[in-house]
Amino acid sequence: MLEFNQVHKAYATPQGPLVVLEGIDLRLGGGESLALMGESGSGKSTLLHLAAGLDLPDAGEVNVAGHAISALNEPSRARLRRDTLGLVFQQFHLVPSLNVFDNLRLQARLAGRERPEWSTHLAERLGLAGLERRYPEQLSGGQQQRLAIGRALAPRPALLLADEPTGNLDEASAGDVLELLLELVREAGSALLMVTHSPQVATPLDRCLRLTHGRLEPLEEYDQEASRR
Repeated sequence: MLEFNQVHKAYATPQGPLVVLEGIDLRLGGGESLALMGESGSGKSTLLHLAAGLDLPDAGEVNVAGHAISALNEPSRARLRRDTLGLVFQQFHLVPSLNVFDNLRLQARLAGRERPEWSTHLAERLGLAGLERRYPEQLSGGQQQRLAIGRALAPRPALLLADEPTGNLDEASAGDVLELLLELVREAGSALLMVTHSPQVATPLDRCLRLTHGRLEPLEEYDQEASRR
């Protein structure tokens, strides 16, 4: 579903190139969940943007659902995002002029895969039932977060990319939203790549990798420690 093959990425600075990713290899299969951890500024969001085709690698290749991102022009990458990906970013990017119901089904309508029964199911599971006619500004931060997750899952994407999807929530709410997110991802049949700084958030996922100095490494010691808790 997602492959990084020797991906490099650097950004120009007054002090010279800032290397962010250096020879990244990554494989994520259909229906698999992967947590990506790392310190602030380690390149986690850059990797996620490359996976979404929002940025391009300097070298190497990113493949999404069999499509080489670098071989696609921007309109083709936009279609790939619409048809294949679900995106959940730290900024919710809800449409303020649309109510909850229309925000929830927006991505599915754009992808031509709207299923009213699935949208209703998502609203109920996400605690948004009865709030369909409200607008984003009338929702709490937690409700906006859940709406953003529901919008991303409404078209049943092959791959869900999530950047700190519980980062704006308190610990108790974050645990509830994470559990629900993983249940809905399984119901949708999606693969999941999630960026997080929290070991507690990473634990329930199938695999966890750490991004350090531009390279990926497995968190074997962390996995062993987590399994004992």
